[in-house]
Amino acid sequence: MRWLASTCVHRPVFALMITLALVVAGLVSYPQLGVSRFPDLDLPTVRVQVLYPGAAPEEVESEVTQIVEDAVATVAGIDELRSVSQDGRCFVLVTFGLSRNLDAAVQDVRDAVAGVARRLPPGAEPPIVKQQDLDDSPVLTIAVSGPRSVRELFVLADRSVKDVIESADGVGAVNILGAAPRAVQINLDARRLAAYRLSVLEVRDALVQQNVEVPGGRVDSGPRELTLRTIGRVPEVRRFAGLVVASGPGGSVRLGDLGEVVDGTKEIRQLARLNGAPAVVLQVRRQSGANTVETIRGIKRLLERSKEMLPADVTVEIIQDQSVYIEAALHEIQGHLIAGSLLATLVVLLFMRSWRSTLIAAVVIPASIITTFAFMRAFGFTLNNVTMLALVLMVGVVIDDAIVVLENVFRCIQEKGMSPAEAAVEGTHEIGLAVLATTLSLVIVFLPVSFLSSVTGRMLYEFGITATVAILVSMLVSFTLTPMMCSRLLRPVANDGTRGRVRPFGWLERAYLAALRWSLDHRWAIVAISLAVMASNAWLYGLVRQDYIPTNVDESEFEVAVTAGSGTSLAAMDDLVRRTEERVRAIPGVVLVLSTVGSIDGAANRGTLYVRLADLDTRTVTWQRLGGALIAGDPAAAWKGNFTQRQKMTEVRSTLAGLPDVLFSIRNLTSLRQGPPVDIDLSFTGPKVEPLMVFAERMRERASTIPGIVDADVTLRRDKPELLARLDRERMADLGITVREVADTLSIAVGGDDRVSRYRDRTDGEVYDVELRLVGIDRADAAAISQLYLRGQPRLESGSGLTASP
Repeated sequence: MRWLASTCVHRPVFALMITLALVVAGLVSYPQLGVSRFPDLDLPTVRVQVLYPGAAPEEVESEVTQIVEDAVATVAGIDELRSVSQDGRCFVLVTFGLSRNLDAAVQDVRDAVAGVARRLPPGAEPPIVKQQDLDDSPVLTIAVSGPRSVRELFVLADRSVKDVIESADGVGAVNILGAAPRAVQINLDARRLAAYRLSVLEVRDALVQQNVEVPGGRVDSGPRELTLRTIGRVPEVRRFAGLVVASGPGGSVRLGDLGEVVDGTKEIRQLARLNGAPAVVLQVRRQSGANTVETIRGIKRLLERSKEMLPADVTVEIIQDQSVYIEAALHEIQGHLIAGSLLATLVVLLFMRSWRSTLIAAVVIPASIITTFAFMRAFGFTLNNVTMLALVLMVGVVIDDAIVVLENVFRCIQEKGMSPAEAAVEGTHEIGLAVLATTLSLVIVFLPVSFLSSVTGRMLYEFGITATVAILVSMLVSFTLTPMMCSRLLRPVANDGTRGRVRPFGWLERAYLAALRWSLDHRWAIVAISLAVMASNAWLYGLVRQDYIPTNVDESEFEVAVTAGSGTSLAAMDDLVRRTEERVRAIPGVVLVLSTVGSIDGAANRGTLYVRLADLDTRTVTWQRLGGALIAGDPAAAWKGNFTQRQKMTEVRSTLAGLPDVLFSIRNLTSLRQGPPVDIDLSFTGPKVEPLMVFAERMRERASTIPGIVDADVTLRRDKPELLARLDRERMADLGITVREVADTLSIAVGGDDRVSRYRDRTDGEVYDVELRLVGIDRADAAAISQLYLRGQPRLESGSGLTASP
């Protein structure tokens, strides 16, 4: 190290420019660093989703799930393959090894699924293949409310809010909850269809044929070329009633003769309330890898424009904002970083009692930390809890090399009588290998953390690299800038032989020397004590609570997931969620409850409650407030406003325990897990489902009695009631009716066809779905369903060949 130290001592500008170049690079890179809560984790899990509307879980399993599983199983590198079949949909979760290239794995799964897409049933939607993303939860939740109808609120939220904020950088998707988009509803009367001897399928085919606009190609007319279009779409909603469905000797049968046309909305499968009042909720999800804070800032800027477009009586309120907690956490860590640097400098000053020595040693802290920002930018890291933790931890580490070099240079000046320039070169050369060994030992500790072959290794990858860079930069500064500053700032200090007696810490030096002498005289005792301390780690380790991430985070918000039986209707679920909401709102400390009923995929038996508590600062009880309550003789009142989020989550769980036939799960929104928190996941396999269900239920009951286990549940559910249409094939053959006709008739009559055609509104230029549904029958009555009219032929009687049973 002699040549480097000599060059920097004799070329001080060179040494200064090396450090300044690194510091300037860090200063330029800092504003460009993204801000997020956790590092971006690319988990090796790929999710395949297929929607099969109206199908039972058994049918989904046999017709969709098995086909997709068989295709995906051929992909190389799979560690685990799991599937979940539910009403109308299935999920196939493919987990790969950490060594597998995830982009290539996703493409392989997508190719495998595309190869079997044609084998799926005609009613199944195209499969969706996507990488599992831990940051898929909404980063911003917005509520639009006011004294308007749900349809008006949806239109305002869709056009004035959603369309505006979707243009913000980083926005991936915006979902609207609590309302449904506009649609033209054609409600057919079952009795009128029977009277005119027309079937639902005939009406559907007529509607498709009568409301269409088809391009006709190009027409050459001399020097000009014209585009030919056939204008056949219905221009106004009220004119749908005039469409001719059938013609005969008795005249034409029009759509208005068979039912009514309503300019309404799609069937509402989701409801939302804000503190008990109806509302329309927008959930904003960011793009994968986008800067969360910058994305939310861009949305907030655009929201001001949205507020100007909305009527005065309609309000837009931000309910959940992840950037608030990210910025608060980052600000807190930055404060600790600055405070740690100042305290480390003061400690050095306290022991060295020289501002010159303190300046030489302390300059390495900002130089190393700021330079690390440049490398973080080069590696694509963000300012998050992990990287900032590494920088805070390195504040006390990066100064070590400079102190060691400084002390040895000072020794050469004092003991060898060298000049500061000579001492800077010789002192750095003497201690260089020791400093290098110390630095590399720290690198060996932190760097391997980044290459752990687990999900933890991926989370700590940025931690290890950041810490390693800061350590290596501190070593570079100690070998360049520190010798140069020593040669310019250090001065010899007179030593009269009484240094040990007059130094403020002379007693500490004497105590240390005494302990060192005793240790050398009692070597075996020191060895025994050391072994005992190491052995005690096994016992102490068992006393420490263990979790993947901290669970005692208090951010004044959490979520309650409500799940009822599979056959629960939307109205019944709404009543259940309303009762749950009333109980939660009655708990002291709860300031806001946003409840949603139903889900985006149409499942009616699920609901969620977003609960916001009083802010952490406002519920901190000061000693003065405590004193007044204690003097009044009411100690309980003194602590009434002082609580933690975990206490309120436990209180909510105990409050909701009395509601029957419903499952509640409460989770912290900052959890890395998606959905309800799952700490233990047991999988049971066997040849038959029924014994597995009995065994799993017994396990759930026993697990619920174990202290510490809450929200135990069984994922397999077979409690949804069904109506089965059993067909008499011989009678159907005699009447010339096919199974497909019966199935399509039932599908439209009971379930409805939500996109039989399209309607373009000339006033706003938007296109809306045309829905076809049968009214005038009791959809819960099997006898009524069995009397559906199937085909408009005189010899066919109502209900021939069809019986329905629950």
